[in-house]
Amino acid sequence: MGDAGAAGELESVRVASVLREDIILGRRPPGSRLVEREIAAELNVSRLPVREAIRTLVAEGIVVARPRTWAVVREFTERDIHDFGEVRASVETLIFMLAAERHDDEGLALMRDAFERELAAARAGDAETARLAAGHFHEIAAQLAGNAMLAELIGVFVTRLRWLFGQHDDLLAMAEEHRTILQAIATRDVDTLARIVPEHLASGQQAAQRRLAGDYAI
Repeated sequence: MGDAGAAGELESVRVASVLREDIILGRRPPGSRLVEREIAAELNVSRLPVREAIRTLVAEGIVVARPRTWAVVREFTERDIHDFGEVRASVETLIFMLAAERHDDEGLALMRDAFERELAAARAGDAETARLAAGHFHEIAAQLAGNAMLAELIGVFVTRLRWLFGQHDDLLAMAEEHRTILQAIATRDVDTLARIVPEHLASGQQAAQRRLAGDYAI
Protein backbone atom coordinates (compact mmCIF):
# COMPACT_ATOMS: atom_id res chain seq x y z
CA MET A 1 0.00 0.00 0.00
CA GLY A 2 2.83 2.38 0.85
CA ASP A 3 4.55 1.72 -2.45
CA ALA A 4 1.31 2.27 -4.35
CA GLY A 5 0.74 5.54 -2.54
CA ALA A 6 4.27 6.74 -3.26
CA ALA A 7 3.91 5.78 -6.92
CA GLY A 8 0.65 7.72 -7.15
CA GLU A 9 2.30 10.74 -5.58
CA LEU A 10 5.18 10.58 -8.04
CA GLU A 11 2.73 10.31 -10.94
CA SER A 12 0.83 13.36 -9.74
CA VAL A 13 4.07 15.34 -9.59
CA ARG A 14 4.91 14.31 -13.16
CA VAL A 15 1.42 15.14 -14.41
CA ALA A 16 1.51 18.53 -12.66
CA SER A 17 4.89 19.26 -14.26
CA VAL A 18 3.58 18.42 -17.75
CA LEU A 19 0.40 20.47 -17.34
CA ARG A 20 2.29 23.38 -15.77
CA GLU A 21 4.72 23.54 -18.68
CA ASP A 22 1.87 23.25 -21.20
CA ILE A 23 0.10 26.20 -19.57
CA ILE A 24 3.19 28.37 -19.15
CA LEU A 25 4.22 27.82 -22.77
CA GLY A 26 0.72 28.48 -24.09
CA ARG A 27 -0.03 24.96 -25.30
CA ARG A 28 -3.14 25.00 -23.11
CA PRO A 29 -4.51 28.52 -23.48
CA PRO A 30 -6.55 30.48 -20.92
CA GLY A 31 -10.09 29.19 -20.60
CA SER A 32 -9.26 25.73 -21.95
CA ARG A 33 -10.78 22.80 -20.10
CA LEU A 34 -8.71 20.28 -18.14
CA VAL A 35 -10.73 17.08 -18.48
CA GLU A 36 -9.42 14.38 -16.17
CA ARG A 37 -10.20 11.39 -18.38
CA GLU A 38 -8.69 13.02 -21.47
CA ILE A 39 -5.48 14.01 -19.67
CA ALA A 40 -5.25 10.55 -18.05
CA ALA A 41 -5.48 8.90 -21.48
CA GLU A 42 -3.00 11.35 -23.00
CA LEU A 43 -0.40 10.75 -20.27
CA ASN A 44 -1.21 7.06 -19.74
CA VAL A 45 -2.05 7.38 -16.04
CA SER A 46 -5.14 6.87 -13.92
CA ARG A 47 -7.47 9.76 -13.16
CA LEU A 48 -6.34 10.04 -9.51
CA PRO A 49 -2.88 11.57 -10.19
CA VAL A 50 -4.50 13.89 -12.74
CA ARG A 51 -6.97 15.06 -10.09
CA GLU A 52 -4.14 15.65 -7.61
CA ALA A 53 -2.10 17.49 -10.24
CA ILE A 54 -5.00 19.80 -11.03
CA ARG A 55 -5.37 20.57 -7.32
CA THR A 56 -1.68 21.51 -7.22
CA LEU A 57 -2.11 23.90 -10.14
CA VAL A 58 -5.21 25.42 -8.55
CA ALA A 59 -3.09 26.14 -5.45
CA GLU A 60 -0.41 27.70 -7.68
CA GLY A 61 -3.00 30.06 -9.15
CA ILE A 62 -2.96 29.09 -12.83
CA VAL A 63 -6.01 26.80 -12.86
CA VAL A 64 -9.53 27.50 -11.64
CA ALA A 65 -11.63 24.68 -10.17
CA ARG A 66 -15.30 24.75 -11.07
CA PRO A 67 -17.51 22.51 -8.89
CA ARG A 68 -19.47 19.85 -10.82
CA THR A 69 -17.77 20.77 -14.08
CA TRP A 70 -14.28 20.94 -15.64
CA ALA A 71 -11.31 22.78 -14.20
CA VAL A 72 -10.06 25.42 -16.61
CA VAL A 73 -6.83 27.29 -17.25
CA ARG A 74 -7.10 30.63 -15.51
CA GLU A 75 -7.88 33.75 -17.51
CA PHE A 76 -5.92 36.70 -16.14
CA THR A 77 -7.04 40.30 -16.35
CA GLU A 78 -5.22 43.55 -16.99
CA ARG A 79 -5.52 44.26 -13.26
CA ASP A 80 -3.81 40.95 -12.50
CA ILE A 81 -0.91 41.87 -14.77
CA HIS A 82 -0.61 45.30 -13.15
CA ASP A 83 -0.73 43.94 -9.59
CA PHE A 84 1.73 41.12 -10.19
CA GLY A 85 4.00 43.48 -12.11
CA GLU A 86 4.23 45.78 -9.10
CA VAL A 87 5.13 42.93 -6.78
CA ARG A 88 7.57 41.45 -9.26
CA ALA A 89 9.38 44.75 -9.80
CA SER A 90 10.16 45.08 -6.10
CA VAL A 91 10.94 41.44 -5.32
CA GLU A 92 12.98 40.50 -8.39
CA THR A 93 15.02 43.69 -8.42
CA LEU A 94 16.07 42.89 -4.86
CA ILE A 95 16.78 39.28 -5.86
CA PHE A 96 19.15 40.28 -8.67
CA MET A 97 20.91 42.83 -6.47
CA LEU A 98 21.46 40.25 -3.72
CA ALA A 99 22.61 37.71 -6.32
CA ALA A 100 25.24 40.21 -7.45
CA GLU A 101 26.49 40.65 -3.90
CA ARG A 102 26.41 36.99 -2.87
CA HIS A 103 27.06 34.78 -5.90
CA ASP A 104 30.01 32.42 -6.14
CA ASP A 105 31.76 31.09 -9.24
CA GLU A 106 29.59 27.98 -9.40
CA GLY A 107 26.37 29.98 -9.23
CA LEU A 108 27.56 32.44 -11.84
CA ALA A 109 28.42 29.50 -14.13
CA LEU A 110 24.84 28.23 -13.78
CA MET A 111 23.46 31.63 -14.75
CA ARG A 112 25.81 31.84 -17.72
CA ASP A 113 24.77 28.38 -18.87
CA ALA A 114 21.06 29.33 -18.71
CA PHE A 115 21.78 32.51 -20.65
CA GLU A 116 23.77 30.69 -23.34
CA ARG A 117 20.98 28.13 -23.77
CA GLU A 118 18.47 30.94 -24.07
CA LEU A 119 20.59 32.81 -26.61
CA ALA A 120 21.20 29.72 -28.74
CA ALA A 121 17.49 28.88 -28.76
CA ALA A 122 16.56 32.49 -29.57
CA ARG A 123 18.96 32.52 -32.52
CA ALA A 124 17.43 29.24 -33.73
CA GLY A 125 13.89 30.59 -33.37
CA ASP A 126 13.05 27.95 -30.75
CA ALA A 127 10.64 29.98 -28.64
CA GLU A 128 9.76 27.28 -26.10
CA THR A 129 13.36 26.46 -25.23
CA ALA A 130 14.33 30.13 -25.11
CA ARG A 131 11.46 30.97 -22.76
CA LEU A 132 12.18 28.02 -20.47
CA ALA A 133 15.86 28.98 -20.27
CA ALA A 134 14.91 32.59 -19.55
CA GLY A 135 12.72 31.42 -16.68
CA HIS A 136 15.56 29.28 -15.39
CA PHE A 137 17.84 32.34 -15.49
CA HIS A 138 15.50 34.13 -13.08
CA GLU A 139 15.15 31.04 -10.87
CA ILE A 140 18.92 30.73 -10.51
CA ALA A 141 19.13 34.39 -9.50
CA ALA A 142 16.62 33.68 -6.71
CA GLN A 143 18.83 30.83 -5.48
CA LEU A 144 21.96 32.98 -5.58
CA ALA A 145 20.25 35.72 -3.57
CA GLY A 146 20.64 33.44 -0.57
CA ASN A 147 17.60 34.72 1.30
CA ALA A 148 15.19 32.08 2.60
CA MET A 149 12.39 34.58 3.17
CA LEU A 150 12.62 35.89 -0.39
CA ALA A 151 12.70 32.33 -1.72
CA GLU A 152 9.57 31.49 0.26
CA LEU A 153 7.83 34.65 -0.92
CA ILE A 154 8.55 34.15 -4.59
CA GLY A 155 7.71 30.46 -4.32
CA VAL A 156 4.12 31.43 -3.56
CA PHE A 157 3.56 33.00 -6.96
CA VAL A 158 6.47 31.87 -9.16
CA THR A 159 4.23 29.79 -11.46
CA ARG A 160 1.90 32.71 -12.06
CA LEU A 161 4.88 34.97 -12.74
CA ARG A 162 6.28 32.54 -15.29
CA TRP A 163 2.88 32.25 -16.97
CA LEU A 164 2.14 35.96 -17.05
CA PHE A 165 5.56 37.30 -17.97
CA GLY A 166 7.39 34.39 -19.57
CA GLN A 167 5.92 34.40 -23.06
CA HIS A 168 7.87 37.35 -24.44
CA ASP A 169 7.78 37.96 -28.18
CA ASP A 170 11.26 39.23 -29.09
CA LEU A 171 13.46 36.32 -28.07
CA LEU A 172 16.76 37.90 -29.05
CA ALA A 173 15.99 41.20 -27.33
CA MET A 174 15.15 39.37 -24.10
CA ALA A 175 18.35 37.35 -24.32
CA GLU A 176 20.38 40.53 -24.80
CA GLU A 177 18.76 42.04 -21.72
CA HIS A 178 19.78 38.94 -19.80
CA ARG A 179 23.32 39.33 -21.13
CA THR A 180 23.49 42.85 -19.66
CA ILE A 181 22.10 41.65 -16.34
CA LEU A 182 24.56 38.76 -16.24
CA GLN A 183 27.48 41.11 -16.83
CA ALA A 184 26.33 43.36 -13.99
CA ILE A 185 25.98 40.39 -11.64
CA ALA A 186 29.42 39.09 -12.61
CA THR A 187 31.00 42.45 -11.73
CA ARG A 188 28.77 42.89 -8.63
CA ASP A 189 27.46 46.14 -10.08
CA VAL A 190 24.44 46.60 -7.82
CA ASP A 191 23.80 50.20 -8.88
CA THR A 192 23.44 49.21 -12.53
CA LEU A 193 21.11 46.36 -11.62
CA ALA A 194 18.91 48.71 -9.61
CA ARG A 195 18.44 50.67 -12.82
CA ILE A 196 18.22 48.00 -15.52
CA VAL A 197 16.26 45.21 -13.83
CA PRO A 198 13.02 47.25 -13.50
CA GLU A 199 13.37 48.18 -17.19
CA HIS A 200 13.84 44.50 -18.05
CA LEU A 201 10.81 43.45 -16.02
CA ALA A 202 8.74 46.18 -17.66
CA SER A 203 9.46 44.55 -21.04
CA GLY A 204 7.89 41.32 -19.82
CA GLN A 205 4.88 43.17 -18.46
CA GLN A 206 4.34 44.94 -21.78
CA ALA A 207 4.46 41.60 -23.60
CA ALA A 208 1.85 40.21 -21.20
CA GLN A 209 -0.39 43.19 -21.82
CA ARG A 210 -0.07 42.71 -25.59
CA ARG A 211 -1.03 39.06 -25.25
CA LEU A 212 -4.04 39.98 -23.16
CA ALA A 213 -5.12 42.60 -25.69
CA GLY A 214 -4.78 39.99 -28.43
CA ASP A 215 -6.92 37.47 -26.54
CA TYR A 216 -3.80 35.60 -25.39
CA ALA A 217 -2.67 34.85 -28.92
CA ILE A 218 0.78 33.27 -28.82
